[in-house]
Amino acid sequence: MAFYEQTFSGVIGKTFPDKPDPKQIEQYAPLVKYIAGRMAVGLPPHVDVNDLYGYGILGLADALSKYASDKGAKFETYASIRIKGAIYDGLRKMDWFPNSVRIRARELERAMLQLEARLGRTPESFEVAAELGLSLNDYYKRLDEIKAINLVSLEESLGQDSEQDITLKDIVNDPGASTEFLQVEREEVQNILAGAIERLPDKEKLVVSLYYYEELTLKEIGRVLGVSESRVSQLHSQAVLRLRGRLSRVKKKLI
Repeated sequence: MAFYEQTFSGVIGKTFPDKPDPKQIEQYAPLVKYIAGRMAVGLPPHVDVNDLYGYGILGLADALSKYASDKGAKFETYASIRIKGAIYDGLRKMDWFPNSVRIRARELERAMLQLEARLGRTPESFEVAAELGLSLNDYYKRLDEIKAINLVSLEESLGQDSEQDITLKDIVNDPGASTEFLQVEREEVQNILAGAIERLPDKEKLVVSLYYYEELTLKEIGRVLGVSESRVSQLHSQAVLRLRGRLSRVKKKLI
C-alpha cells in the first residue's frame, strides 16, 4: 500500500476517485518503468525519468479501469499504449521544448514536403539542406537540435500543424466504442502509415522498423547498421519529419 500511495502522491494535481487494485499497479509497474526508461533516452537532461514514470503510472491506472478483455487486445498491449499516451500528455504539459526548436522542426518538415511535391520523389539530405540554404553539416546539426522532439513525435501525433492533432492514443480501442468501427478505423490508419513508411529511403525505413517495432535503442540500431548513434538519430529524425509531413496531408480524412 505504501508503494501505491507514494506513487500517486508524487504526481501533482492528479486524483483518482476510483483507484485500481494496488496489487495490480505493483504487478505492472515494471512495464511502466521499462516504457518510461526507453522514452527518456535522448530527451533533455532536465526531463526526469521519475516524472515520466509517474505519468506512466497514471496511464496504467487508466488502462486498469477501462480495459475490457472481451475486445480482443491483450492487457499488456492495451496498457502500453495508455502508458505512452499518459507520458506524452505529461511531456506536453511540461512544455519542455523552446519554441525556436519547434519552429525549426516545422521548417524542416515543410521543406521536405515542398521538395517531395516538386521532385516527385523523396528528397536527399543535401537537397533538403540546399532548400533551407544550409550546408550539409549545418543541416545535420539542425537534425541533432530537434532529435528529442522526433524521438516521441511519430507516436505522439499524426501531424503537428493543426489544433486538431490526432494522437495514436485517440485510435486505441475504447471499450465503449463499436468494434466494427474501430476495426475499420484501425485498418485505415495502418494502411496510411504503411504506405508512408514504404516510401521512406531504405536506411530510414530500417531505423523506423528497428526502433518502433523491434524496440531497439538508437545505440543498438547503430551497432546493427555499423554507424554511430548520432547518425542513427539523424536518420530517425529525417524519417519522422517525412512521415509527419505525409500524414498531415491525410489528417482531415482521419478526422
